[in-house]
Amino acid sequence: MGRVLVIVPTYNEADNLPPLLARLRAACPAVDVLVADDDSPDGTGKLADEIADADPHVHVLHRAGKEGLGAAYLAGFAWGLAAGYDVLVEMDGDASHQPEELPRLLTALAGGADVALGSRWVPGGRIVHWPRYRELLSRGGSAYARALLGVPVRDVTGGFRAFRRHVLEGGLLDGVASQGYCFQVDLVHRAVLAGHRVAEVPITFVERTAGDSKMSRDIVVEALWRVTLWGVAARLRRPAARRAAAQGRLEP
Repeated sequence: MGRVLVIVPTYNEADNLPPLLARLRAACPAVDVLVADDDSPDGTGKLADEIADADPHVHVLHRAGKEGLGAAYLAGFAWGLAAGYDVLVEMDGDASHQPEELPRLLTALAGGADVALGSRWVPGGRIVHWPRYRELLSRGGSAYARALLGVPVRDVTGGFRAFRRHVLEGGLLDGVASQGYCFQVDLVHRAVLAGHRVAEVPITFVERTAGDSKMSRDIVVEALWRVTLWGVAARLRRPAARRAAAQGRLEP
């Protein structure tokens, strides 16, 4: 697999980060970690520095302020690619993703996938301690994006993912401006359009037990209007692509 970097974006995750990193390092000792902290007022960045001082496999990227999940991951991807990592992994900082399941994603890459998605909505996947409205929102959002964008992925909004280096280097990130959970939809849509092989791996998603959720009305609204806009644009492009293909077949 080469060198693997797990990117963990954080904002006010002081209670969750130390045990999460301990579990991750125990589950995958050879994997490196980059904590991308958005200047957390609760001292998450300072805690990350202390852990990094004691563990050469842990690194910290201090960012100027809270700019959103997408911006944090873009910064983390840039850092990891510049440092020469072969696989870059997204993992939430609230311990909702189980570090012990990371080897499943890496096994999917070893089996030939370009992108491995930790999926809650495939057989074997499940959620723990989620309120019903959150499940309906997530399932509905994935179904809406899947239908509108034509993405053959069950869990379009999931944030536990592993990318081979060449996927992120091939222009996949050019022009990405979406934030929040919409960023996850954007990335998997781009990967599918680029022809990369995407594999879904069942995971157990556990609702956070400490700290506050970053889900907000603005994040949901952004996802809804961006996915709708992308879907409409894709549908408008299809007739033009068919006409161009037909003209090409008719040319002598």
